[in-house]
Amino acid sequence: MSAPTPAQTLILWCLLARHGRAPQGEVVPAVKKADREALAAAGLIAVEKSGRSFVLSVTDRGWHWAGDHLDAALPPAFRVMQDWLARLGGHLEQSGRTLADFIGAPPEPAEPAETVPKKASAKKAPAKKAPTKKTSGEEATRSPATKKPGAAALRARIEEAYLALTGGARARAVRLSDVRAQLAEFDRATVDAGLARILKGDKTARLSQLSDPKALTAADREAAYSPAGEPFHLLWIQA
Repeated sequence: MSAPTPAQTLILWCLLARHGRAPQGEVVPAVKKADREALAAAGLIAVEKSGRSFVLSVTDRGWHWAGDHLDAALPPAFRVMQDWLARLGGHLEQSGRTLADFIGAPPEPAEPAETVPKKASAKKAPAKKAPTKKTSGEEATRSPATKKPGAAALRARIEEAYLALTGGARARAVRLSDVRAQLAEFDRATVDAGLARILKGDKTARLSQLSDPKALTAADREAAYSPAGEPFHLLWIQA
């Protein structure tokens, strides 16, 4: 694979600043067709058709390339960005964190506003029957209503699962496949929301990768948390 040109490298960084994905029309400077096709041919970005436009997203290969080439040349007009990337590279190397750690997960979409209820019909609705009182036997077999935990409660439950796996120890790597098994009462989206908050800046916990592909099991790959195309397999909670 030939190295991206400075203009193509700039496109990658523009996309990464948007958590790795953006409509082409929102990328500034404008993306030229030749650069888009060259990056796609190199496997660094994926291109999706959206109406008459395109949506560009950085692939796993693109994330890895960017993390290993923070010093790659940019167009001369972007010298200040080149200097900042050099500072970022030094910070990541010193802290032991990855580029995906620094960029973090995309922001959670805002919940849709409640719709205004339609005007009630003039026709009187039939009266609802009063619920019959359930016997103790019926209450025992009734399925409980599912309720998603709040952010603090979910974070506490994740830590509880972590400590159960480490025998109460901290600052040890635990596989997300084991953590998810401990949190079987929650669906995957709920657990992912808790992991996203950790990735966004939890000072006492962090996610990391299993860098050796031979150490990855099928369960590790299935349980990986991949918010921006770069998978995380391990959870650490500090003392």
